[in-house]
This record gives sequence, C-alpha cells and structure tokens, in this order.
Amino acid sequence: MRVLQPDLFVVVAFGQILPGSLLKIPRHGAINVHASLLPKYRGAAPIAWAILNGEAMTGVTTMKMDEGMDTGDILLQEAIPIEGDETTESLHDRLAPLGARLLSETIEKVKEGVLFPVPQDHSKASYASMLKKEDGRIDWAKGAGEIDRRVRAFNPWPGAYTIWENHFIKIYKGEAREDKPGGEPGVVLWIGTDFIEAGTGRGVYLIKEIQLEGKRRMSTREFLSGRPLPEGTVFT
Repeated sequence: MRVLQPDLFVVVAFGQILPGSLLKIPRHGAINVHASLLPKYRGAAPIAWAILNGEAMTGVTTMKMDEGMDTGDILLQEAIPIEGDETTESLHDRLAPLGARLLSETIEKVKEGVLFPVPQDHSKASYASMLKKEDGRIDWAKGAGEIDRRVRAFNPWPGAYTIWENHFIKIYKGEAREDKPGGEPGVVLWIGTDFIEAGTGRGVYLIKEIQLEGKRRMSTREFLSGRPLPEGTVFT
C-alpha cells in the first residue's frame, strides 16, 4: 500500500479492524461509510439492530477511521425514517444509494479542504453485534410487536424461526395485532386463508410468509394447501 502512495482509503462493510500503521499511509486518511447515525449502533449489524429495537430513524455516517470499532470522528451524516414494514433487506437497499451519495460528497469536501471532523460523543454509543443463527429464535412470550420486529430485522438472515414437530420453521413476513387477546403464547388460535394466527405474550401475530425446514419459502396460503395445521398446534 505504501508503494501505491494512495491519497485516500475508503472502507465499506469490512469486518476487520485496520491497524494504525495502515491508516496512516494515505495523506488524506481513511474514510468509513457506516449504516447508522453514529455513535449509535457501532459494529457489524447496525441495520438489523435498529429495526429490532424499534428505532424510528436511522441513516448513514461517513467518518474518519481510527483504530477503534467505528469510533472515529464524524464527517457527514444523513438520516431517513424506518418504515413500519421495513426489513433489513429493504432498509439496506434504501441506505445503499444514500451511502454512495454521501461518500461522493465527503470526498469532494475533503478535496476542497472544507470538511471538519466532529468527535463522537462516546457516552451515547451503542453497539450492534454480529448476528448469530440463534438470534432468530422467536420467544412467543414476548409481545406481538417485538416478534414482528424480530421477523423483519432478521430477514433475510439469519431468519426468525420457531419449532413445530421437531422441524424448524422460518417466518419471513407477518403482522402484529397487539390490540387482540393473545391467548397462550405460541399456540395457533385461528387458521385463515392467508395467515396463521398465533398467541403471544401481548396480542396475536399473523404469520403470512413461511419456510418449512428443507422446503422453499412460500406464502402461508401455499403452505396450508399442502400441510393443514390444526388450531391448538403449539410452536415452541
């Protein structure tokens, strides 16, 4: 890298801490594009954890890299709202062009010498740890709203899942109805044409898109046409 004599490094979604000896090589330093409003959600999975935690807003930050994990000075930021039906996949696809535009603007301002880094307030930092498969497990004792956020946050990976008759079932789409009586958590209360209504700790959750272990992803209507599911079935 020293032989190349770069003016600037740009790092996006790279899961490794770069050493200070490398960061000092380019004369304009290193810029990272991060999919959160730093200092909130430093780390590997900021999009998913913002959805899971019910944040109303997120965005993109460009920052000057240092040897910490997303701890460098902020260069530019732009915020966008998180929609009510947002998944990690859909939010990623909305943030990507925003990140590209913000990066271009950051580089232009660096070239012009009109960009002044602002230190992060480390007391307000939060962390978005790397996702693990077990993070997707649905706890039916939680409220329907929280379950819905888990389904959306972990779509497409690792996928929110439950267990039925020793089979893993991934749930990709649903709807929270917290105003309805919840019944027993994890128990199938009603079978509709296009949904399965399951009890939760607060309200009910309507399952609308599903994938049985070893099968393709499908609508609940398709699933039920090939595998009837009686009321009273328990998801564990």
